[in-house]
Amino acid sequence: MAHMSLLPHVTASATKFTDAWLENRRLSDHTRDAYRRDVTAWLTWCAERGLDPLSASFLDVNAYARGLEARPMAAATVARKLSGLSSWYAFLVKLGAVAANPVGGADRPYVDRDHSATVGLTAEEVDALLAAADAQAGPAATRHRAVLTLLADLGLRVGELVSLDLADLGWERGHRTVRFVGKGGRPRRRVLAPSAAATLDEYLRVRGAQQGPLFATASGARLDRHAVFRLVRRLAAEAGIAGSEKLSPHSLRHAFATTARAEGVPLEDVQDAMGHADPRTTRRYDRDRHNLDRDPAYTIAAARDRRRTA
Repeated sequence: MAHMSLLPHVTASATKFTDAWLENRRLSDHTRDAYRRDVTAWLTWCAERGLDPLSASFLDVNAYARGLEARPMAAATVARKLSGLSSWYAFLVKLGAVAANPVGGADRPYVDRDHSATVGLTAEEVDALLAAADAQAGPAATRHRAVLTLLADLGLRVGELVSLDLADLGWERGHRTVRFVGKGGRPRRRVLAPSAAATLDEYLRVRGAQQGPLFATASGARLDRHAVFRLVRRLAAEAGIAGSEKLSPHSLRHAFATTARAEGVPLEDVQDAMGHADPRTTRRYDRDRHNLDRDPAYTIAAARDRRRTA
């Protein structure tokens, strides 16, 4: 119990460290909030056990991780939480607040890079979802169509979508563009195809030219991610898409990658568009990657036949 008397002081110091760590990184609001929740959860776990987080070992981190898995919590979620915690401790090491990063030696759960729990959509189902959005009526209809179009045509993360401001729209070298801060705080730029630009322009005529959030509610507040989740599921149900209650905006991101690859877009171009640092992540999003029609054996055989007949 010796640590208990130190906990208020330690907690205050840890909070200051967390503030400095987040301010030191270029992050989206959603990512910053997620990191803060992850560190706060760890600090709460430590406090409940009278453990000084600045003296924690990899054994403590192991115990914390096993507790998360027992809830149960998906391996990918536990790994993400530990990754954020590891970044926090790495920052403390740089400050000299701790001697070593205890997460570095911890046992992290295995995450299958070839599997995703996100429910996917076929290209035809995306078309049906957009048709359901087109059939909407009322003052919010144009906003709904614009939201679904940007998710489908650009494969944006929902956090990237709701963080957009009117000022993020622009032109570059003859292209209509949208700029945003992607995962990891990286500035991103994507092109708006003519159909997407037309849908957005229709919404902007209703929205008006006032600065602020690109997608706002009737009260002027920024549209939040929960509203987008509800919109996707409601329109999917109206479109008659099976499993609509399990869909999410991320389903459209997966569909973007799958359709792009099916249409012959090179992996590296899809990777760049999605803002993935690792091409293996992009491949995991491609739900059609195991389609036998795409087996290179067909391409090899066809090339051999061309050489034989040449």
